[in-house]
Amino acid sequence: MPKLNVAIVGAGIGGLAAAACLRRVGIDVTVYEQARQFARVGAGIQQSPNSFRVMRALGLESKLREIAFQPTSALNRQSDTGELLWERAMGAASEAKYGAPYLVLHRGDLHAILASAVPDESIQRGRKLAGLSQTGAIVRLDFADGSHAEADAVIGADGVHSVVRETLFGAEQPEFTGRVAYRTVFPAALLNGLAIDDQAKWWGPDRHIVMYYTNPQRSELYFVTSTPEPYFTLESWSTTGDMDQLRHAYRGFHPNVRAVLAAAPSAHKWALVVRDPLPHWTQGNVALLGDACHPMTPYMAQGAGTSIEDAAILSRCLDGVDRDGVAAALLRYEATRKPRTSQIQTLSRANDMNRFKAANEMVYGYDAWAEPLA
Repeated sequence: MPKLNVAIVGAGIGGLAAAACLRRVGIDVTVYEQARQFARVGAGIQQSPNSFRVMRALGLESKLREIAFQPTSALNRQSDTGELLWERAMGAASEAKYGAPYLVLHRGDLHAILASAVPDESIQRGRKLAGLSQTGAIVRLDFADGSHAEADAVIGADGVHSVVRETLFGAEQPEFTGRVAYRTVFPAALLNGLAIDDQAKWWGPDRHIVMYYTNPQRSELYFVTSTPEPYFTLESWSTTGDMDQLRHAYRGFHPNVRAVLAAAPSAHKWALVVRDPLPHWTQGNVALLGDACHPMTPYMAQGAGTSIEDAAILSRCLDGVDRDGVAAALLRYEATRKPRTSQIQTLSRANDMNRFKAANEMVYGYDAWAEPLA
C-alpha cells in the first residue's frame, strides 16, 4: 500500500508535533509554514504529564529534561498578602503519581526541540496558504506565491487565525473578554537577588499574574497576566505593552510581584478572547488541530498540551489507513478528541481555582497513546 501523503499547514508547536507523530507511524509529511524563519519568541510554556508522555514517545524526553525547569510545586497566592491558597505538587511526588514530570520552559526552546524531530527538508518556509480545494480523495493547496501542492490529507495547524478553518467553515467571530495578557521573558539577574517562588499564581479580585523560571539555572524569568483593559482588542503576540500602565495595574499586589514588574524591561500584550467549541473539525480529507479548532484561554496552561495530544491521537487514527479511509479516520480523530478539548476550553475559560483542583486527574492523567479511540 502506498504511503499516505499528509500536508500540515503551520509549523508551530501543534504542527510540528503532528509531523513528528505522523512520521513515527510511517506517513509522509510536508509542513507548510508562512514564516521564512523561526524565532525564539519571548514566552514561557508549561509541559504537564499529559503532553510530556507524547514527547517521551517521540524520543524527546532527555532534551526536554536538559533544557526545562522542574518546579517543586506551583503555589497559588493571595495577591496582596501572599497567603498560600493552594499548593500543587510538581516535583518528585507529582512525577511518581503520573509517571511523567511537570516542566516549564521557554516556548522557543520547546519549539526547537519539536523541530529537531522533523527533517528540515520536510518543512517548507515562506509558504502562506491562500486556499484549499478537494477533488475526490485529493486536496489541493494554493499558496500566496502562486505555487500549489497536492496531498491525500491536509491538517490545519495554523493557529487561532486559521486560514484552513475559515476556508472550511467561514470566518469566526471571537468574543473579546475585556482583558489583556502581558507577557515577557527577561534575565532573572535583573531582580538583584530577590528570592521568588519557583512558580506562583497571584490571585487578585479581578486580575492575576503567573510567574516562573524557564530553565534549570533559574537565569530566565517569565510572567503572564490577565488584566482588565476593556478597550484593547488586538489579538497579536507582537504588540508591545506600556510598562508603566502594567505596573500601575498591579500597584496593590505583594511587594515581590511589584519588584518583578519593576525589573522587567518590556512586555508584549494581546487581547484575551474566548471562543465556543466548534461544531466540526473536519470536512472530507481536511481536519483542524490545536488552536485552529480549540483555542483556549491560557489560565490552565493547556493550549500547547492539548495540541500535542491531538497530534498523537491523529497519528493513531491515520496509522495503517489507505487513501480511501482518510475521511473516516479524520472523523474518528475528531470524535476522540473533541469532548476532551471542549471540556478543557470551558474549564480554562472559567479561571476558577477550585474547578482547576477538581480537574487535576482528568487533565494530567490522560495518556494519548492509551486513550480508547472513538
